[in-house]
Amino acid sequence: MRRICFLGGAALLALATSAQARVTAIHIETRTPAPTKPGERPYEIITGTFDGDVSPTRDAIIADIAQAPRQANGRIGYSATFAIARPLVRGSGVLFYDVPNRGNGKVAPDEDGHIRVISGWQGDLAPAPGLQTATVPVAKGLTGPALARVTDLSGSTWGLTGGIGRPVPRPLPVDLDPAHARLYRQASDAAPLEPIAPSQWAFADCRTTPFPGTPDPARICLKGGFDPALAYTLVYQARDPLVLGIGFAATRDLVSFLRHAAADDHGTPNPLAGQVRWSVVSGTSQSGNFVKSFINLGFNQDEAGHRVFDGANPNIAARQVPLNLRFAVPGGAATLFEPGSEGTLWWSRYADRVRGRGTHSLLDRCTATQTCPKIMETFGSTELWGLRLSPALVGTDARADVPIPANVRRYYFPGVTHGGSYTGGISLDGDKPWPGAPVCALPNNPNPSLPTMRALMKRLVAWVSTGRAPPPSQYPTLAHGDLVPPHAAAMHWPAIPGAPVPDGKMNDLLDYDYGPGFDYPDLSGVITQQPPAIRRTIPSLVPRVDRDGNETGSGVPSVQHLVPLGTYLGWNVLAKGYGAGGPCGFAGGFIPFAATKAERLAKGDPRLSLEERYGSHAGFVARVRSVAAQRVRQGWLLPDDAARLVAEAEASAVLSSASR
Repeated sequence: MRRICFLGGAALLALATSAQARVTAIHIETRTPAPTKPGERPYEIITGTFDGDVSPTRDAIIADIAQAPRQANGRIGYSATFAIARPLVRGSGVLFYDVPNRGNGKVAPDEDGHIRVISGWQGDLAPAPGLQTATVPVAKGLTGPALARVTDLSGSTWGLTGGIGRPVPRPLPVDLDPAHARLYRQASDAAPLEPIAPSQWAFADCRTTPFPGTPDPARICLKGGFDPALAYTLVYQARDPLVLGIGFAATRDLVSFLRHAAADDHGTPNPLAGQVRWSVVSGTSQSGNFVKSFINLGFNQDEAGHRVFDGANPNIAARQVPLNLRFAVPGGAATLFEPGSEGTLWWSRYADRVRGRGTHSLLDRCTATQTCPKIMETFGSTELWGLRLSPALVGTDARADVPIPANVRRYYFPGVTHGGSYTGGISLDGDKPWPGAPVCALPNNPNPSLPTMRALMKRLVAWVSTGRAPPPSQYPTLAHGDLVPPHAAAMHWPAIPGAPVPDGKMNDLLDYDYGPGFDYPDLSGVITQQPPAIRRTIPSLVPRVDRDGNETGSGVPSVQHLVPLGTYLGWNVLAKGYGAGGPCGFAGGFIPFAATKAERLAKGDPRLSLEERYGSHAGFVARVRSVAAQRVRQGWLLPDDAARLVAEAEASAVLSSASR
């Protein structure tokens, strides 16, 4: 680890000037006034690209950086896109950086006057209008095993891609000889991998030409076609990896430039020069995993020794992002064989004896350099059920709570799906599924987390900018008896007629052996064993539930959770396709209450009906109004969100005459 030294003013200025060269050029393509309403603060939207370079010595932690092509100055170049929403008057001095998720992101005026910034970091995404991308070097000549996996595939040809949401091409093979690769089929994730003979498949396209088809390094043709009831896994020797870990440096360098530089190497002014006093980063899901890895790998210290982000919010981020690996797939999502949960998961030092990984924490590097941010971690139920977060709370042995340090707050959203309700609002029928969501047996969970997140992000900014600490952490613990194994009996799950039970709905955390080239705590390096050997299943815990099946214990429940219309689940059941009957990705479910006592009794439902709970539509609205006002007083809800919830309750069909 590099030591920080304290320098005099002239030396520090020289060092800062050198550090600014990390972003060598900023190219502003558009400056557009943002649409605003009368009385709102004027903003402009700035878009463009930036060029930077990294030191292969200082940034040696980046996988394959030593083999990346070098510029004349001995450094390694990259470029990326960016977008900025900049207040033209009365700015807050806060730069709020939103890490794009799979390239998706936008900036807009901020009600508190913050500067909003996004930029590209995922170097395997193809450039496209409106997409935040990065161009990173290729380590030509390097090879190694790569893996691609597909389910629910029919037809004769498989185009090799990786990730979800925005799949990207997998690297090309060293050669097209099937004997130098392995193709497997699998009836379920728990079933053994069955090899397919090399004579039965080819690196080829059979969409217009029968097997063995037209040779194609980016496609697989299977004689007789693919069975949609099976999963297929390909392992092959790949070549010329992208140096994707540079994405961490690109984010670090842009934010450092925007905070400290006057201009780039060519004299182009920094569009935010002198406007930034504090910086906060937030990432959701994949991009929240990015935030954890960014801190863990030491990228919150820039080349001059400055802290990059003063505050950080990894939201619904259960893992680290698999970015700093040879042939990485950073757009993955905790399916079989995907890395992510092997890395450090803890904010304080924890001895991972079960997996034999040593003692470490996500804050080790920034603690050594005194560059740790204030951290507000937020997550919900599905992160425990579908994304393997449990060991971050109770370790890999699940025997005791892992403490969190003073600069970390942790807030749990009970009974919400991944990211909370997609459409928000008060719903009797469940939530609208998000684009690309799997087909689940239960309605989608309508329980939101966004209103609570809005309140918490204001508290995070205040913590950074004024020092006013947010409320104590609120999350389930073993010490309070909140956490139990994911089984109906341990959870005290109610017997709801016709409803599934939670048993078998956990996405188990598997202890993989990726070979000796893999750095487990840093989730970095080279995977040399594909598919990885499975050494054991790591135990996972979930919150207890009450007689309605809703989660109890510590957390920050929404108004909908406190005034429930049904049972809000962090798990669901896959309705069809490969794995049907098991967990439904990272989607939560909803089991509505009966409207009346008579209907409840006729169904044999042990949960009280809406009528028994609230009496009438007016009674339901009154309850929402009372609970919303209480959450505002406690600081968990903003007044405008409370007013919106009350209005939605008034407009809802809950116990209204029209719904009977």
